[in-house]
Amino acid sequence: MSSFSRSAQQWATFARSWLLIDARMQPPGKIASVCSVRLQGKHKPIYHPLSDIGDHVVVMNTRHIAFSGNKWEQKVYSSHTGYPGSFKQLTAAQMHQKDPTAIIKLAVYGMLPKNLTRRTMMQRLHLFPDDLLPDDILRNLTEELPQPREIPRKLSEYTQEERDAFPMLWTPDFQLSMVVHFLTYRNTTHTHTHTPGRLGDEGVLVQPVAGVAVESPRLH
Repeated sequence: MSSFSRSAQQWATFARSWLLIDARMQPPGKIASVCSVRLQGKHKPIYHPLSDIGDHVVVMNTRHIAFSGNKWEQKVYSSHTGYPGSFKQLTAAQMHQKDPTAIIKLAVYGMLPKNLTRRTMMQRLHLFPDDLLPDDILRNLTEELPQPREIPRKLSEYTQEERDAFPMLWTPDFQLSMVVHFLTYRNTTHTHTHTPGRLGDEGVLVQPVAGVAVESPRLH
């Protein structure tokens, strides 16, 4: 049984929450996917495409997003106003340098429904290049969403307890057996050496003699 009354549950369902998500070291597509669901209200049980029940989404640290591979130079954003000679193309790096919030904004805009409700939903998206948020927004925040992807850490950032708890791929006994096997194999290959020779006419290996010229084998 829930500890909230029916009226409180109904109020919480229909109310617009202010959600915070950190875009540091996150792919823009993953951030946009989370934002589009919250802006449309698809996470609520009362969702309907014709109902405007989405929440406010605040995205901070858009300046520190991350692309995989060489997408900063390969991904191109195109625009055309309709006038002759107004076609423009910018790479992701150029777009990000011009406006640190533009990439996230375009990604979210492309994932929302292609109708007039998209403009209303975009008004509830608040983008900030850094972690400095206005006081009026900080007062309204009700929840912080988890990041879609875990930020990779350096080995020096792990504690000793986390290192000890990490599963070992090679146990010390297995490492010792591999070293012994390698040393045995190396000694065996160095001991059994042979002198290069050639095949005779009858398929017999003929060893070369010092001072005597030997014909190279012919290919028939």
